[in-house]
Amino acid sequence: MDILHQVGVVAPLGDVYRAVATPEGVAGWWSVDTTEKDEGGVQMAVRFGADDGFDLEILERDPAGRVRWRVVGGPDEWIGTEVNWRFDQRGKYTIVDFTHVGWRESTELMRECSTKWAIFLMSLKELMETGRGRPAPDDVQIGDGH
Repeated sequence: MDILHQVGVVAPLGDVYRAVATPEGVAGWWSVDTTEKDEGGVQMAVRFGADDGFDLEILERDPAGRVRWRVVGGPDEWIGTEVNWRFDQRGKYTIVDFTHVGWRESTELMRECSTKWAIFLMSLKELMETGRGRPAPDDVQIGDGH
């Protein structure tokens, strides 16, 4: 089971790459509470309040157009899944191909996460095109505090 999205962003590939590959960039579109730590491998911690968030092992950072994360902390359904980013410059657009792969089954959480990933991808687009994204806690809510 996989979540798949694609969006075109009017920005240079290198800028979009940095927005996904660095904690400062991720804080601009996903969650303002994003930090990087080095604990036997580089990880990013993305938090949504005191008790909610994800620990992501950085598997790949390639400025030519690829970023890969493995989820090592967070909800059970996320553990072991991978979030993959590919970037391709096409004229004035950087095409962002996004996949969140390895879900064991299609659950309500997976469907909700697919919607939220789409919202956060639009936040990334806004950040790149206007200079301001909508990271949590200012993201679009779809229910129950999500």
